[in-house]
Amino acid sequence: MGYTAQRLVRFLARDGRTYYGDAILPSGVSDIAKATHAKVIKGDIFSNPTVTDQIADIRLLLAPLAREDIRTVRCLGLNYEQHAKESGMPLPKFPVLFYKPVTSIGGPFDTIPVPAPALEADGLDYECELVAVIGKEASEVSESNALDYVLGYAVGNDISHREWQLKRGGGQWALGKGFDGWAPMGPGIVSTSLIRDPQALNILTKVNGKIVQNSSTKDMIFGVAKTIAFLSKGRCPWSPLPRNFFLKGNAEPQTGTTLLPGDLIFTGT
Repeated sequence: MGYTAQRLVRFLARDGRTYYGDAILPSGVSDIAKATHAKVIKGDIFSNPTVTDQIADIRLLLAPLAREDIRTVRCLGLNYEQHAKESGMPLPKFPVLFYKPVTSIGGPFDTIPVPAPALEADGLDYECELVAVIGKEASEVSESNALDYVLGYAVGNDISHREWQLKRGGGQWALGKGFDGWAPMGPGIVSTSLIRDPQALNILTKVNGKIVQNSSTKDMIFGVAKTIAFLSKGRCPWSPLPRNFFLKGNAEPQTGTTLLPGDLIFTGT
């Protein structure tokens, strides 16, 4: 991919312009949210970008990807074994996939809007998640090399409204999860050169200073590599079409779903 930044951020600078940059952290600091300066990045962030020597002051950290650089927002549900057990639900045999609209993406310090429909009943909830950012086109990827297609990782919050998700959604979850700003993420995207094992990370959420979520990505039912491999597959082995359908001259499909640079995968709770 040609990408060399370690901590990709998108920010409003003191000169009033918005930049992509590589966050500069003080010695001993690992929290990107505390960055006050960044090296400006020029070019397409997915295709040979250049980390320049130009340093800009960070006025406000924004969502780490601009809306025009995001392709899809894929999300997994019920992807932690302990969560499934606590919910009294059986472990899923395949990833539980749903989508959020691109307009759901927000920045790490944005106010989360609560629209009128979400005020009609109780049910507003949080879900802190690891987000994998796809960096190059992936089709028919094996689990063993799936992480080669990841640009980096971020923290995301899958804001949900349980009443709209489970009771008013007609059997699907989008209405309870897809409002504007209901997928804030950031403060940056950490390179795979810094996070080599996405299954060895702690996940912690605090609400008003109280710890309400404390887990580890090692508890995932479908890890990042397995998820990417699954989502990029074509004709499934359990396809209802018989094999002789293709042997009779019909073209067998070579791919089903292609992951693209800028696809986001919220890996669930």
